[in-house]
Amino acid sequence: QVPLIESGGGLVQAGDSLTLSCVASHQAFSTSTMAWLRQAPGKEREFVARIAWNSAGTVYGDSVKGRFTISRDNAKNTVYLLMKNLEPLDTAVYYCATGYRGRNLTDYIYWGQGTQVTVSS
Repeated sequence: QVPLIESGGGLVQAGDSLTLSCVASHQAFSTSTMAWLRQAPGKEREFVARIAWNSAGTVYGDSVKGRFTISRDNAKNTVYLLMKNLEPLDTAVYYCATGYRGRNLTDYIYWGQGTQVTVSS
């Protein structure tokens, strides 16, 4: 198991910004790709963003490009997701994940328990 603890979710208005954090309690964090994914009610899990172990490579889902930024601090074993210009469609439970298996964009072994983000119009 790889403990992943998300925080920072909440209720915001459309156009607001929010930053999510995920603390990972495993020694391999600094060499692991980390990702954020989300799941809205009644929908499948959706890829949001991922970041390489050295922050050299980032990938974003089409629906969040230009609005969300993923970053990490290996000294703190923490990955962040800065979300700007939030929209009601961004409402979802946001998950931190690691252990990418590669079969598709949401194929990760380890997941946190999630943090709820609700965007009101």
